[in-house]
Amino acid sequence: MADTMGHSATATRNTRLALGFCLLAIAPQIFELIWSIGTIFGWGAGRGPGTVLTSHVTALLAGAPSAIFGSFGGGTKKMSSEVLLALIYTYPLLVVAILTLFMTVRSAQDYVGGVVLMAVALFALWAGSDLQGMRGFSFGAGTAPRMFSGLLVALSAAIALTGLLTDGPAMAHYSWRGPLFVVAAILFFALAIRPLGVVVTAFISFMIAATGSQETRWREAVIVGACLTLGCAILFPYVLGLPMPMLPRFLIQ
Repeated sequence: MADTMGHSATATRNTRLALGFCLLAIAPQIFELIWSIGTIFGWGAGRGPGTVLTSHVTALLAGAPSAIFGSFGGGTKKMSSEVLLALIYTYPLLVVAILTLFMTVRSAQDYVGGVVLMAVALFALWAGSDLQGMRGFSFGAGTAPRMFSGLLVALSAAIALTGLLTDGPAMAHYSWRGPLFVVAAILFFALAIRPLGVVVTAFISFMIAATGSQETRWREAVIVGACLTLGCAILFPYVLGLPMPMLPRFLIQ
């Protein structure tokens, strides 16, 4: 019975890891989709959510597979950025997620850390895929990024392999509340700074970040947020000379 319970716990842990890796595999697509929602409200330029969603779904389900099979036929058609993202970043991590279901993870910290580092390296490979490579013995702009990214892929794979072969500590538990609200505050500031201006955006961003702590005292938070907002309103336009909008766009117009 103890063996059965241990096997069940291991299977549950591996399932959670696999689901986490699947989410990590499509994280760039999700981030771009969330970012594109701001275009609906005029918060920046770029593609709309419908276009972003369609392009990435098409790349994942059709573009990348056709590129893989087309390469066996000798095709040299130039691939879009979405297809390259699927081939270089998403597909390898999805393969890792599937393999995780059938593996015994002996050191979760090493294994997860290795996979996360691998994700960073793969994303860097994709980000530098449009840079010029080597021409003869001359280094191009993309040579060094690709070399270091490839080295990081190899090292991260070794770390993940260590987590499968040697015993080590399990995953440490910590609260996601703080990082979640801090990231939300940063994203809100980036999306709202143009339509809402510095005064409104800085104050709301600070209050969002303050929500990440259970020990926040809201009266003090409002006072500190107001002082911080006043400091930003003086710092950016007058001290740094940055032409940033102070008030919401609808008030100015």
